[in-house]
Amino acid sequence: MKRLASALLLLALTAPLVTACGAAATRANVSAPVDDATITTRVKTAFINDPVVGAAKIDVDTFKGVVTLSGQVKNKDEEQKAVSLARSIRGVTDVKSSLQVQ
Repeated sequence: MKRLASALLLLALTAPLVTACGAAATRANVSAPVDDATITTRVKTAFINDPVVGAAKIDVDTFKGVVTLSGQVKNKDEEQKAVSLARSIRGVTDVKSSLQVQ
């Protein structure tokens, strides 16, 4: 019985420390800068999942948060949607379009 009481007391005392450490780590990850490879992946994923832009042949390059889009789109609306999607991604500081309308 004493062992059980000791274990429960130890658990009760350390639980707030574990929770606090977990919360601090989560907050640090949310505010951390996003690297260029991650931004590129997120932009490409957004394009694939979008019904307007999904079939377009768009190349995505990212350097220091600036996304450059190149390739071909069907019309101006598709180009504007691609630029808008890219801008919506966390970590993107600017979007440059070199897209060609077919």
